[in-house]
Amino acid sequence: MLVLFETSAGFAVFKLHDEQKLQKVDNLFEDFASSEKASKVVQLKNFVKFADSADALQGAVTLNEGKLTKPLKKMLKKVFAEEAHEKLAVWDAKLGSTIRDKLGIQCVSNTAIGELMRCIKSQVEGLIPGIQEKELTAMSLGLGHNLARYKLKFSPDKVDTMIVQAISLLDDIDKELNNYVMRTREWYGWHFPELGKIITDNTAYIRTIMAMGTREKAVKIDFKEILPEEVEEKVKEAAEISMGSEIADEDILNIHHLCDQILELMDYRAQLNEYLTNRMVAIAPNLTILVGELIGARLIAHAGSLINLAKHPASTIQILGAEKALFRALKTRHATPKFGMLYHAQLVSQTSAKNKGKVSRMLAAKAALACRYDALGEETTTDMGINNRAKLASRVSLIETGFSDRISGKGKAMARFERYEGPSEVKQYMSAADSTVPSSTKRKFDESFEAPAAKKVKIEVDGQVKSEVPKKKKKKQLVEEIKTEVKTEAPEMATETPEQSSEKKKKKKKKKEKAEAEAEAE
Repeated sequence: MLVLFETSAGFAVFKLHDEQKLQKVDNLFEDFASSEKASKVVQLKNFVKFADSADALQGAVTLNEGKLTKPLKKMLKKVFAEEAHEKLAVWDAKLGSTIRDKLGIQCVSNTAIGELMRCIKSQVEGLIPGIQEKELTAMSLGLGHNLARYKLKFSPDKVDTMIVQAISLLDDIDKELNNYVMRTREWYGWHFPELGKIITDNTAYIRTIMAMGTREKAVKIDFKEILPEEVEEKVKEAAEISMGSEIADEDILNIHHLCDQILELMDYRAQLNEYLTNRMVAIAPNLTILVGELIGARLIAHAGSLINLAKHPASTIQILGAEKALFRALKTRHATPKFGMLYHAQLVSQTSAKNKGKVSRMLAAKAALACRYDALGEETTTDMGINNRAKLASRVSLIETGFSDRISGKGKAMARFERYEGPSEVKQYMSAADSTVPSSTKRKFDESFEAPAAKKVKIEVDGQVKSEVPKKKKKKQLVEEIKTEVKTEAPEMATETPEQSSEKKKKKKKKKEKAEAEAEAE
């Protein structure tokens, strides 16, 4: 058996003299106690050294991906040209399957091979001539640093780190802007308190202070580029009758410096928001279409990365950001929250309160699919996100209004027919068509008229005709006649036994109760 061993200096192939050694793995380290003992177990067959550190880095990266490099492929062909019947022991099973598919060499990889590799590594300086321990240590250290730097630079998992940092910085800037604006309103409010109630927009308020300075200059300054005409008139009127205190020029100068900082932060925030939008469209386009760039970035930041978010089920994505409420509800045995960060998504926020939980659940299911498609898909397109967004919008419309925006096939077929329009003619009442016969000449009721006789129905009891009753005769009368007939027949049955008479009485009683019930129902 041949053994493929990878080192930081190059690739080596050893010949294992006795394969029975692999069956006793527990005592294998005793055979590698020294380089002399190790040389009796394995023997170097071929060794290919790396040309430089770049070649070593490329070989390590290729092996990590389970692929073959050109030098390794060339060496294996040369070795197995002489010993084609031998098996090859490899450390990585994935690499072994690649060698078997490309070169047709039978490869072996198990725990015994791993123990053999560790034993060879302990005596690699004595088994491979021309390599010193210090050189091998330096090569291993340099290759480890280069490999770590390469992974950090080109790892797709680290690209979304920019999104995590950008959304965190955006939230910090919003907090700082809020603090700065409130400080400016309080500071300048001592001089012109009425301005804060007239102008509610923070950007317009800051720009008005920068243009005006003290309130005495408000009458002479034109605010057309900053404020509408109506608001401008109110500001000038309020400046003349303001109840604020006087401030020095030095105070106005410091307020202007603070306003400059606020305007710079606002410009930087707009630039950062545009950068974040572009990054989200490039990394997670389908998630951005479903929930928006800000909500999508917050979900990625909360999970740590896009890969971690893709590993979450839809039920976890639905309540991301509401962990405290969830654990408090579980502890107190109350209702768990139905949404977290998804509450601020457009599809959820525009629905009514009773349907928010249902819509957030549907949106979380589609967002989970979008995350997995964006993180693990080879060719990322926006078709899935657009289709799912349209389906969700149609479903939300159906839940809210009870009518769907989508036209079914039957609806399309019905729409082809022409619309029916009723006759537009208005008919008037014609008084000329009324009867003109006087009331005295009307025909009187003929008393000699006889109505046709009512039909009679024959009723049979035990095969004999008992009576003929008109159709409209009530059932009560029928019941009474049957009773009288039963009474007349009673003396004839005196010769019967007591048991038979009791059974007949029961049957008659049941018939009587049944007839009375039918009469009452009638």
